[in-house]
Amino acid sequence: MISNPESVNLDTADPRDIICYINASSNDYNGQLGARISSIFVIGFVSSVVTFFPVVAKRVPRLHIPLYVYLFARYFGAGVIIATAFIHLLDPAYDEIGGSSCVGMTGHWADYSWCPAIVLTSLMFVFLLDFGAERYVEKKYGICREDPEPIMTTATNGEGPNHRHRASIERSRPTSADKQIKELESQSDSDTDEGQIERSFKQQIAAFLILEFGVIFHSVIIGLNLGVTGDEFATLYPVLVFHQSFEGLGIGARMSAIPFKKGSWLPWLLCGAYGLTTPISIAIGLGVRTTYNSGSYVANVVSGVLDATSAGILIYTGLVELLARDFLFDPHRTQDDRRLLFMVVSMLLGAGIMALLGKWA
Repeated sequence: MISNPESVNLDTADPRDIICYINASSNDYNGQLGARISSIFVIGFVSSVVTFFPVVAKRVPRLHIPLYVYLFARYFGAGVIIATAFIHLLDPAYDEIGGSSCVGMTGHWADYSWCPAIVLTSLMFVFLLDFGAERYVEKKYGICREDPEPIMTTATNGEGPNHRHRASIERSRPTSADKQIKELESQSDSDTDEGQIERSFKQQIAAFLILEFGVIFHSVIIGLNLGVTGDEFATLYPVLVFHQSFEGLGIGARMSAIPFKKGSWLPWLLCGAYGLTTPISIAIGLGVRTTYNSGSYVANVVSGVLDATSAGILIYTGLVELLARDFLFDPHRTQDDRRLLFMVVSMLLGAGIMALLGKWA
């Protein structure tokens, strides 16, 4: 490390030494303690409200939330998750541990492209976990993907294969069919629906927990940095209000699509966990505001690895769990072109606005 930057000969100095010296400078905290304390409550309240909104809209029908409001929240949030992965996680990870960073020029970090390797490892890990969960559910419930019946009986108007099958039975049954038979059939259908809900929940919950895990990693870094940042605080504060709100909307929208059991406390707990993460991190940042340096070597290693890990998680989740599963492979996807266009535009708007916020945060 160089001790006096004014005596450096740029022709002979190692660029690593210069970059590491600059990054190792003290943090930029410049007061404004009252405004920073207010950010704890403002960001916590706003991000929590928007995170809970999609879940409440789905689970409390008496609120009569219009369908298109719910669809906007869900697919806008999907776009936000995808943009977060590339703009707010992948790019910062390269800045922190990439080849041109202080870390990337030091020791064994310079021996290999660790940033994309961490992203790839994270992505593959999520894939294996997702695939394992799917396979576990298939074996537990005896689901056979080679069974041609779903293809032969899939409805084209959004109705499931069981509905078409039942309709065929009812048409072939005499109009004077015994009432007891109908009651037994209704009970069987009810048991089937409950089984389908349970299978769907088990298939989706593991992927969602990993998604929230990745977003929370990112929120921790954001909170710490907001607590110690300097002149940029005035700009960063309002930007992060929107940033965390949009991310929360993505979390809540994704959660609203998971069929939790009626009365389950888990969705509320998960929403609350996201809403509290950033405020707690800001408070911790304020507690170490005179000693924590977000540009130090150690901070760059930690945040870079976490950002790269989270990027891999969100890239897989955004592209596979959200886009591919909701738009390409959902057998019950709406056939209404107007609604589909609204869903796609909402998703693109979420990605675009979140990408724009990357200019400041």
